[in-house]
Amino acid sequence: MVTCQRTMAAAATLSGVGLHTGTPSTITFAPAPADTGYVIIRKDLPGEPQIHPRVEIVSQTVRGTTLRDKGVEVNTIEHILAAVSGLGIDNCYIELDTPEPPIMDGSSRPFVEALLAAGIKDIPGSERKSYRLKSPIVLRDGEKDIVAWPYPGLRISYFLQYDHPWLESQRVDVDLTPETFQKLVAPCRTFCMEHEVQWLREQGLAKGGTQENAVVIGKEGPVNTSLRHPHELALHKILDFIGDLALLGKRIEGHFVARRTGHEMNTRFVHAVKAQMQRENTGERGEGKLIIEAREIEQMLPHRYPMLLVDRVIDLEVGKRVVGIKNVSMNEQFFQGHFPGHPIMPGVLIVEAMAQCGGVLLMKSQPDAQEKVVLFMGIDNVKFRKPVYPGDQLRFELEVEKIRSRVARMHGRAFVGEDLVCEADLMSTIVERQ
Repeated sequence: MVTCQRTMAAAATLSGVGLHTGTPSTITFAPAPADTGYVIIRKDLPGEPQIHPRVEIVSQTVRGTTLRDKGVEVNTIEHILAAVSGLGIDNCYIELDTPEPPIMDGSSRPFVEALLAAGIKDIPGSERKSYRLKSPIVLRDGEKDIVAWPYPGLRISYFLQYDHPWLESQRVDVDLTPETFQKLVAPCRTFCMEHEVQWLREQGLAKGGTQENAVVIGKEGPVNTSLRHPHELALHKILDFIGDLALLGKRIEGHFVARRTGHEMNTRFVHAVKAQMQRENTGERGEGKLIIEAREIEQMLPHRYPMLLVDRVIDLEVGKRVVGIKNVSMNEQFFQGHFPGHPIMPGVLIVEAMAQCGGVLLMKSQPDAQEKVVLFMGIDNVKFRKPVYPGDQLRFELEVEKIRSRVARMHGRAFVGEDLVCEADLMSTIVERQ
């Protein structure tokens, strides 16, 4: 396991054209001392201004990630940041003679090959800076979402879904190391749909786009090339995610699951990670987000051991949605009889835990919650997708569909990791405590 920081052994230079500007561009990766991070240098501007890539200076995310700091801009930086980050390089000067690095073949492979040829070396006496997620993060926007939770390493899962006659849904899971990045992720190219090409031109984008640096998808598949991997498109989304994740400013450990996301959602997620880091450093809970610990849950719900089945609420919007956690231990009483030698959590208790999580959501909206109790009224459309075993962590996500007076209808889903294990429509009511 690498514990010291790394940089390049020598400089590496490549030339090509910018994807969106269409102008000739030369990029040079050069060694940098410990604790430098990544520094982009605009060699073409007076004074050679420097930009330190970070999420706070993202200025736009249309078909690429653009940074702007003190009037200086660099475009489409995700492929180069993915290359240095994916190979485990911590410190690097990145020199450009235009606002946009060359697109090369639409992937990170040419950059990776040049970096490996130049060599990567340890920086003696330095310590690698990294951050390991300590609690789950959920970011959802319509059909797009990113969910992350603690994991010893870096694992990225991506769900690619398009309404397209040829492009079926794709799911890929990658445990990221410099080796898996080099062999599996880096060669995967950017892509677009054939009908989008004209729109891109009209928007002043993709001026440097050619048949050689992008995969163009028609109704019956790629029209200009064969795929390098059956899941090349989903893997390229992971490449983009790695590049955007580098805007955190340090290495990160966790399991990240993304669905239908792009640069805008990726950078919003990096903001969420930074907010979690800030809360941990200051002890704050974060503006606009409620995190409810076990003792407070006991004050809101009448349940007690062994029937209190929510350990923590990690996100709550009053009257709208809630995300809660249940850690399933082998010490649970129900495993004694369900079933000996093959322990599986009873489905009825998964639904009960989901309902309790919804109860916390309802109680949080009551000004006199200590005088009230939530009763489970009804359940519809229950589906059990996968079994839940000892050692699993259940994550419940419930959204309010309708609330009237003291009666609420919610749709709930239960996950283990990224796997949906149960979903149901729940109805509950709030009554006076007797």
